Amino acid sequence: MVFEEFKRLMAFETKGKFCIEILFEVQDSAQYNWCWMGKLPDKETKNDVFWYGLTDDGKNAYDYSTFEEFASAKVFDGKSLLDIWDNVTIKSVNGCDPHIYLDR
Repeated sequence: MVFEEFKRLMAFETKGKFCIEILFEVQDSAQYNWCWMGKLPDKETKNDVFWYGLTDDGKNAYDYSTFEEFASAKVFDGKSLLDIWDNVTIKSVNGCDPHIYLDR
């Protein structure tokens, strides 16, 4: 998936009730081989929150108000999602094959 497709996916309107959950890995990384990221509405403010969950213990969880902040945050050993995108493999989107999900 190219970054523009990913950006389009993350632009999906949550309408205050829908979520996007993406399972991904960073190739050749022992640390980032079962990670999550996504978008969900904040129930109180109704604004979307872009988030990462990088470890099972929840210690590497990050929330952002905008896609730009999310994509440029240096949460991968000092690198951003944009920096490492060529090494990211999307495993699923909301539990579905990512290519099938994008073709909907």
